[in-house]
Amino acid sequence: MINLETPKKFRMLVEQAHQVAAEIFRPNSRKYDLAEHSYPKELDMLGALLDGMNAGSGEGAGAAGVRRDKVADEGNRNGSNLSTVLGVMELCWGDVGLLLSMPRQGLGNSAIASVASDEQLKRFEGRWAAMAITEPHCGSDSAAIRTTARLDGDHYVLNGEKIYVTAGERADLVVVWATLDRSAGRAAIKSFVVEKGTPGFELVRLGHKLGIRASDTAHFSLVDCRVPKENLLGDPTINVEKGFAGVMQTFDNTRPLVAGMAVGLTRACLEETRKLLTQAGVKIDYQRPAATQSAAAAEFLRMESDYEAARLLTLQAAWMADNRKPNSLQASMAKAKAGRTCVEVALKCVELSGTLGYSEHSLLEKWARDAKILDIFEGTQQIQLLIIARRLLGKSSAELK
Repeated sequence: MINLETPKKFRMLVEQAHQVAAEIFRPNSRKYDLAEHSYPKELDMLGALLDGMNAGSGEGAGAAGVRRDKVADEGNRNGSNLSTVLGVMELCWGDVGLLLSMPRQGLGNSAIASVASDEQLKRFEGRWAAMAITEPHCGSDSAAIRTTARLDGDHYVLNGEKIYVTAGERADLVVVWATLDRSAGRAAIKSFVVEKGTPGFELVRLGHKLGIRASDTAHFSLVDCRVPKENLLGDPTINVEKGFAGVMQTFDNTRPLVAGMAVGLTRACLEETRKLLTQAGVKIDYQRPAATQSAAAAEFLRMESDYEAARLLTLQAAWMADNRKPNSLQASMAKAKAGRTCVEVALKCVELSGTLGYSEHSLLEKWARDAKILDIFEGTQQIQLLIIARRLLGKSSAELK
């Protein structure tokens, strides 16, 4: 059974992550928000921090992964998924964009850690991997991918276009989702590790964004890009019965991570707002019903309860991954709750803080901009609710759209 306290063996890592957030991320947060596309050089010496959080798992190529090929240990297993989520919560309390700029902790690393073979794990170890899914004509519907992969001897030839690739310019590798056969639908979609510098794989431009400006977001084109067939992650065969399960397994890991980001940012907003409300003379009393307190205090208590629900759902999804339990439903529930809560809390905190919340005097206005992406990437709010409904009702994607 899950224990909701931070495991003793992770407490030092959590403290270290919070120290980095407080002493490195927060002081540089506004600097790199204003200097979009500038690489945060302060992170170079911190690259090993999250590597340490995953040490001993034997499963990662940087970030944690969800693997189904092992039998669950008896009792509780608190592993790399939980430790990484706990660290992410602390670091995003400091700054989400800077967390996304941490070397070797890209979403592509989670994809590799989740489905790569032992040989691939060793080959890609220590390298920074981004993940390229979204295309100009398809966002949340990953099954509509048009980028193609054609086997030609010992290589796959990739052709297509990818947008909104987080850390795409800075990463060493990019995990590209492509289809082996458009007529076969979801079952033909596979992920390929493309090394930077591969002929035919070109950076088109970097995007300007509402938030997380410290993180670069790239647009790539693939024109007759030849990738060794050994770089395909997972099973190369098209299994219609298995469908989309192979590549979707990646999301079982990355969605709790994004939920953890949202939880960390939500906590930052609440703590800053509590401080400003206290300075304004607003008292928050946990011994009295919210209805008997001021409107600001009642709103704050409501936001705190939403935050706590999001945090617990996120810990549950990560714990289930560590214990080899199917967590697709819980991963989507955590992502949906945490993403929506983060956006609502950030905007309400700006409102409650008045002019201080809307100006650049504090970080609240920046956090409100950063929050929105956490309800979008790795599957929008609407997609998460659709996945949850399918799981609870036992419906397929064809039956419930």
